Amino acid sequence: MSFPPVKEQIDLIKRNTVEIIPEEELAKKLEKSLKENKPLRIKLGCDPSRPDLHIGHGVVLQKLRDFQDLGHKAVLIIGDFTAMIGDPSGKSKTRPALTLEETRINGKTYFDQASKILLEKDLEIRYNSEWLDKMTFSDVIKLASKYTVMQILERDDFTKRMASKTPISLHELLYPLSQAMDSVAVKSDVELGGTDQKFNLLVGRAIQEAYDMPPQCIVTCELLEGTDGVEKMSKSLNNAICFTDSPKDIFGKAMSIPDKLIYKYYTLGTMLNDTELAEIKKQLDDPATNPRNLKVRLGYELVKKYYDEESAKYAQNEFETIFVKKEIPDDIPEFKLDAKEVKLVTIIKENNMAASSGEAIRLIKQGGVTIDGEKITDEKFVVKAEKDFVLKVGKRKFLRVLV
Repeated sequence: MSFPPVKEQIDLIKRNTVEIIPEEELAKKLEKSLKENKPLRIKLGCDPSRPDLHIGHGVVLQKLRDFQDLGHKAVLIIGDFTAMIGDPSGKSKTRPALTLEETRINGKTYFDQASKILLEKDLEIRYNSEWLDKMTFSDVIKLASKYTVMQILERDDFTKRMASKTPISLHELLYPLSQAMDSVAVKSDVELGGTDQKFNLLVGRAIQEAYDMPPQCIVTCELLEGTDGVEKMSKSLNNAICFTDSPKDIFGKAMSIPDKLIYKYYTLGTMLNDTELAEIKKQLDDPATNPRNLKVRLGYELVKKYYDEESAKYAQNEFETIFVKKEIPDDIPEFKLDAKEVKLVTIIKENNMAASSGEAIRLIKQGGVTIDGEKITDEKFVVKAEKDFVLKVGKRKFLRVLV
């Protein structure tokens, strides 16, 4: 096994990193690893409270991949047990509890999605129910004795909830300790996380010491705002670009981000090198540059990363066809009318072009529905079986209706 020089490793680790705690200690761990020719164990925990990963998760997964590229061992913890508690980070109220079965179902999808970024050959995947579910009440008491109530309540989320008299369930106080036991169980040398995870990561460091283990170093990565440009990316907020989204949707969502986030999405979400990123920055600073052109490149790079170059080219061509040339794509679904007259709302709803009849009515009223290019604004519009036509809903949904 061959590792790059320590300085070279530190340089890569620092890329898109907010904080290393403590950096000097990490350098010593890397020096020891190099001297003993032994890889470090790099931990990343994911709570499968939802089944889909998004490119916000991709930021820290890419950092884990950086460590793999340096020759170290990636340890991906699927928090099927801790997801039942729910991470209180950034939460203003107690999360709804999930069952272990629900978290395991979600967790099964994580490996396939994470493998879009991580190398399987240097990857160890563990479910934290493996050790947490086996702890006795005596074990929990012993763990709880290693940390004080005041230390736990220093967490901003808890402080704010106490000030607003919002209830804090006792099991939530155990979440940081449960996650810390993951670090003890897998003997992690370094733990990764977003900046919102700093408190949990520091608790892991303290609990390792309490169990007479060398404390892990901490590497935090920047959080990525969602496509709305305001909130942290989250599927529940409908502002996420998910690993499982189609190439078409990844490209389309990239085109919808605010201009102010273009460079951040490039730096945190793509595989472009420093020279290429410098060129992107130069173009952004040039008033003559149309931000739309940079979004097209961004969409291409994201699809290429999570699928392949062929899919990226197809998604870009399809976008250009629909939005630039104003043409109808060749590959669109078809629907055969089975009656002489059908309400337009019914066609939209039955073909999943809107989530509900109410949403279909709203889209029609707002002018987001056309038939052969003609805008329809009457929510009571009835389609007559006279000739084939193309129905368009929103910006990207097409349906060929056959009579």
